[in-house]
Amino acid sequence: MSKRDELIAKYAADLKNKCKMEPDMALLTKVTIGCGPSIYSPDSETIAASQPKELETVKKNFLIKKLGLKDGPELMAAINSAIETYGRSERNKYRAVVYYMLVKHFRKEKVYA
Repeated sequence: MSKRDELIAKYAADLKNKCKMEPDMALLTKVTIGCGPSIYSPDSETIAASQPKELETVKKNFLIKKLGLKDGPELMAAINSAIETYGRSERNKYRAVVYYMLVKHFRKEKVYA
């Protein structure tokens, strides 16, 4: 099993156990690949949900640039909703898992088709 496959399995487990979602493995794989090399770095593979600057980066670089959404208050509301679903007290909020939830929330699966 490759390192990426191990990470995808870990992310799927988080979606099932912590977020109570049944992951679409094909989509999760594509979202994970879309994260690029950041998933291999302990610092960048997670999202610092308590840092407003980090959440702003997720909004600008992922929701607006990658998913093509228009800026508005609903973007930050969706990010906060994903963080709540993951669990605010959860120490490691993996970027690929949060991105997956945001793709599902905005029904932007076609971006990864």
